[in-house]
Amino acid sequence: MTSPAPAAPRTARRIVLATVVILAVLIAAFFVFATMYTDFLWYDQLNFAQVLTTRWIATATMFVVGFLGMAAPMFVAIQLAYRLRPVYVRLSSQLDRYQEVVEPLRRLAMWGMPVFFGLFAGFAAAGQWEIVWQWANGTATGQTDAQFHLDTGFYLFDLPFYEALLGFVSAVLILCLLVSALVLYLYGSVRIGQGELRISKAARVQLAVIAGVYLLVQAVSLWVDRYKTLTAPEDKITGAAFTGVNATIPGLAILAIIAALVAVLFFVTAVIGRWRFPLAATALLIVAALVLGIAYPWAVNTFQVKPNQNQLQAQYYERNLKATKAAYGIDGVETTPFKAQTTAETGQLRSDADTTASIRIMDPNVIGPTFQQLEQYRSYYKFPTKLDVDRYAIDGKTQDAVVAVREIDTNRIPSPTWNNSTLVYTHGYGLVAAAGNQRTDDGEPVFLERGIPTSGVLTNSEKFEPRVYFGENSPPYSIVGAPKGTSPIEIDYPRGQDSSENQTKTTFTGDGGPRIGNFFTKLLYALKFQSEQILFSDSVNPDSQILYDRDPATRVQKAAPYLTLDSDPYPSIVDGRIVWIVDGYTTSSSYPYSTTVNLPKAISDSVNTQPGFVTDDINYIRNSVKATVDAYDGKVTLYAWDPTDPVLKTWQKIYPSTLKPISDMSSQLMSHVRYPTDLFKVQRAMLGTYHVNDAASFARQDNLWETPNDPQSDSANPELQPPYYLSMKMPGQDATQFSMYTTFIPASQGANSRNVLMGYLSVDADAGSTSGKKSASYGKLRMLEIDADTTVPGPGQVQNSFDSDPTVGQQLNLLKQGQSKVTHGNLLTLPVGGGFLYVQPVFVQSSGGTQVPRLQKILVAFGDKIAFADTLTEALDQLFGGDAGATGGDGNVTPTPTPTPGTGSGTGTTTPTGDAAFQAALSDAKAAMLARDAALKAGDLAAFATADQQLTDAVNKLIQLQGNANTPGK
Repeated sequence: MTSPAPAAPRTARRIVLATVVILAVLIAAFFVFATMYTDFLWYDQLNFAQVLTTRWIATATMFVVGFLGMAAPMFVAIQLAYRLRPVYVRLSSQLDRYQEVVEPLRRLAMWGMPVFFGLFAGFAAAGQWEIVWQWANGTATGQTDAQFHLDTGFYLFDLPFYEALLGFVSAVLILCLLVSALVLYLYGSVRIGQGELRISKAARVQLAVIAGVYLLVQAVSLWVDRYKTLTAPEDKITGAAFTGVNATIPGLAILAIIAALVAVLFFVTAVIGRWRFPLAATALLIVAALVLGIAYPWAVNTFQVKPNQNQLQAQYYERNLKATKAAYGIDGVETTPFKAQTTAETGQLRSDADTTASIRIMDPNVIGPTFQQLEQYRSYYKFPTKLDVDRYAIDGKTQDAVVAVREIDTNRIPSPTWNNSTLVYTHGYGLVAAAGNQRTDDGEPVFLERGIPTSGVLTNSEKFEPRVYFGENSPPYSIVGAPKGTSPIEIDYPRGQDSSENQTKTTFTGDGGPRIGNFFTKLLYALKFQSEQILFSDSVNPDSQILYDRDPATRVQKAAPYLTLDSDPYPSIVDGRIVWIVDGYTTSSSYPYSTTVNLPKAISDSVNTQPGFVTDDINYIRNSVKATVDAYDGKVTLYAWDPTDPVLKTWQKIYPSTLKPISDMSSQLMSHVRYPTDLFKVQRAMLGTYHVNDAASFARQDNLWETPNDPQSDSANPELQPPYYLSMKMPGQDATQFSMYTTFIPASQGANSRNVLMGYLSVDADAGSTSGKKSASYGKLRMLEIDADTTVPGPGQVQNSFDSDPTVGQQLNLLKQGQSKVTHGNLLTLPVGGGFLYVQPVFVQSSGGTQVPRLQKILVAFGDKIAFADTLTEALDQLFGGDAGATGGDGNVTPTPTPTPGTGSGTGTTTPTGDAAFQAALSDAKAAMLARDAALKAGDLAAFATADQQLTDAVNKLIQLQGNANTPGK
């Protein structure tokens, strides 16, 4: 007799399998814990832990609610269907076979199905927590809609919640009905055979009650759908128009009443057992839905609205006009009819001298390489390709400036080991600023702030902090900090020749990131960044901090996840610190009667070609928050810029104590905040249609405008011309104001398109310089509506005039000789001299090797007349009969054209300015000169002597290189 096989091996395999599963679960749980805990450390260090914990608690709460909301009803439905099954019922052989298969898995299915669907419902509900929290904390707006006369807050906060809730309950009831029917059939409560359907009493009650509740929910959903018509498109507008008001909304109300009556019939069936009445009523409901929901609105629209469209739709167009303007903040546009002058005469610009003197001739999208070449100093520093525009008060006058931060480039550091990338090269240094309206004799920017160490008119305070640990191109993470007395290892800035002996070092002393001094925290961050060096490096000490998520926009987005951020954060010097200023918007797509716009499309232009947003379609926007990020320690500060915004008020209830009042903003910070670019782009997109004020004009659609394409964009893939910041004086203003503007041309396509100006929109972008108080004119939108009888060339037409003029073409060809490349700068449009002045700088640079765009010429146009000269002042005088009556910011410049690379000068000599050695020596000379000046100001005679010797050496090197270049055979 054979003995049974021992059970020990099978038991051992089970133990091993269970052990492996448990270990895998523990490892996965630890990784999840590591992610969550490091997130908490980051938020806690930033003093925004409440944001993270609120999100965790809300997500967990909604997951539980969603799980129980699905699992509990389904479990009850399954249990009732099974426990109330008929015990003594004769089943068919087929059902017997089904039961034989199902019975061994019955317990698993009865518990597993609710859990399975509950998990899906839990995750879905967790993703909707913001909708629920906004409903619970919703704020009244004080404005009512034109149809139902409800507060618009109902549409912003309540309606989305009711939609989500009704959708969830409907899904639960449908699944419960299906699962109940399946169990009832499998266990004989519902029998089909011999041409008849038999349902037990218990099954009848269960199915009828679930169906009745479902229809009640649908009745409520149909009633709520009436309100959704105010945010749905109809005809030319968003919102219920004539058909919606007179057919769709009444039809939905009738359908809701019918659905409720059908639900009552199902409840009656649960008692009396007659199915024919509710089933017949359900069929009637379906027919009524087709008639009232589709046929009747179609008939009203076809036979009543279309033949009388403008007349019947007029009041609804008015509703849309009013609501759209309010939702986008364009209801206060000050529109002025403007009959533009097109003839240039002597002295015509005399009354606009302040504006012409402020015209920005340094294009921030062109001179990035100039900043890079003149202010880089070392290969491991970089500047952005596209610079930012700001303004500073200098000697009591506002000076427009082109600014950029000198950041570290980890891709070009010497010996890019983990130690160098993470511990040594940790930060950038200084902000560089140039006057927007000035140039040097050789066409380079006139710097207001520059150099290493930094010096200039913007940072005359000894408390200025130039180090940039947090920027748009900072390393993914750096580990900084050390106990007092420890020798510094971070490269602060270079001095003189590029060698380790000529480098100043520093140690970060701020509070910029989580501390990772203990083994456990180091382990967590080693896992987070997949870097074992964090765990084993001796340089990670008890006072070490890890800096990551260093992009200003990323930090603000994590601190205020409910905001949509402007795509153009910009740096400023505020109260002795470099700070990044970021604009935040609250948005919604649920404002009644407001037309929807696609946000990425609205803000896309030749400067911002690929905007990325989670939010796509919106119909409400407010610049509700101004945020700052300290470039040294990464501190994020959020200011409630628009405290009246109901959406912001709601989020403040959800995340209390995260926003500071506007009264906390210093005077210097106020002087640097500006009207945000993306908001202005959205507003101009809407004003192309909504600049009209009456329903008749809106209905005709005969005065549509659009933003012109940027004349410098690719003609095959044209991009819109971006708005520009300028200091100027609009007609009717008393003084020059820092503003932003855009132009409009007729909205037309193909051969019928006309590139002529129809409108000119500006906004007062300066918030003033009073601590905690906005300027009264900040955000004022001013529209010049150009008289249709006067033809004013648009940007495209002016650019064509520049390009086709034979004299201009001849001079440009001269500039293109050799290896030179000519780049046209931004084409600016200014309302001066009673008309519109166009100004375009022309830059020349080498087409290969070292590229330093230098301003060489200025193109100007007024009416159909153009001029081309070395300076703006000279060009204006040419344009206006020899004396414009005003000058540009370059009035004191004597231009010295840059010699064409590869060609001789008038004496037959050549310049080695494109040579790498010459450029290096030139950079050393500039660095030594700045270091010498800084040492002299500080009274450090030893440092002054060292810098003076370095300057002498650099100058001798330049002389030697110049001599070699001019020596035959060299």
